[in-house]
Amino acid sequence: MRILCILFIIVFFSCCNSEKDNNVDQRTGNTDKLIQDKVTLIILGTTQDGGSPHIACKKECCATLFANPDNSRKVVSLGLIDTENNKKFLFEATPDITAQMKSLQKLMGHKSKETPDGIFLTHAHIGHYTGLMYFGKEAMNAKNIPVYAMPIMKSYLTNNGPWSQLVSNQNISLQPILDRKTIGITSNISVLPFKVPHRDEYSETVGYKISGPNKKALFIPDIDKWSKWDKNIIDELLDVDFAFIDATFFDGNEINNRDISQIPHPFIIESMALFSNLPLKEKEKIYFIHFNHTNPVLDYNSTEAKQIIQQGYNIAKINHTFGL
Repeated sequence: MRILCILFIIVFFSCCNSEKDNNVDQRTGNTDKLIQDKVTLIILGTTQDGGSPHIACKKECCATLFANPDNSRKVVSLGLIDTENNKKFLFEATPDITAQMKSLQKLMGHKSKETPDGIFLTHAHIGHYTGLMYFGKEAMNAKNIPVYAMPIMKSYLTNNGPWSQLVSNQNISLQPILDRKTIGITSNISVLPFKVPHRDEYSETVGYKISGPNKKALFIPDIDKWSKWDKNIIDELLDVDFAFIDATFFDGNEINNRDISQIPHPFIIESMALFSNLPLKEKEKIYFIHFNHTNPVLDYNSTEAKQIIQQGYNIAKINHTFGL
């Protein structure tokens, strides 16, 4: 009888531990779970180009962060892992790429190579491509890292220093992509780039639809108001399982020192109003991402963050994983 009791206790606690390890809280971003899917997407950063704390910021949102940095506040990026093909990819080359590459490598296992098997760029604003600089002579002096770029972006990198030196020295290898033309990057993953309206000083701007064996994800970190896009965002949401979309500002109150017409991102409150009639299962697909340093939802205990969760949406959090 004593032996049976001991066996029961062992089995009971083993089951409890197994359940804990295999459950990921989609609202908290808990990533205790080991990667078990053929294809896994991971959030490697959630903040807007300037990061948090923000340069020269004198507001309360940055005050304590200069003295006590929050290591979870990395510039917006996604990682993509195909365990079956032993491949990994980055979406965006951010100023935080050093730490983001290391996080991606750790998820693959320390025996995997340091560099990604490809980097997909959305556009030529500083938070989305300037991490490429670390592949040059001054730092890694990398060899032919594939960088996927639209035609104008490809031309910009080829013909303008210092980026052109990365091309001529073969630190990076530019891979052309086209609007609404799907490419297969492994036997399990395909990527569809699509143009979106945004400030296009040096390149076009794209979002991506990422398809794995079982699920699809939408990635639109930067866009002007939804009404300016020639596609219906609601139709696009219905076609995917996860949507990581521009949430730079919660509302206009954050940017009372700037001309709002010059930064026409969709406010979170506008997006929630637009999606308000969707059923809960559709709202739960949405993960707001790309937060300006002023955005109150960076504090998950804020009234604004709680409002998002209460209405059925999600807030993207670093290291949160999704099986595709």
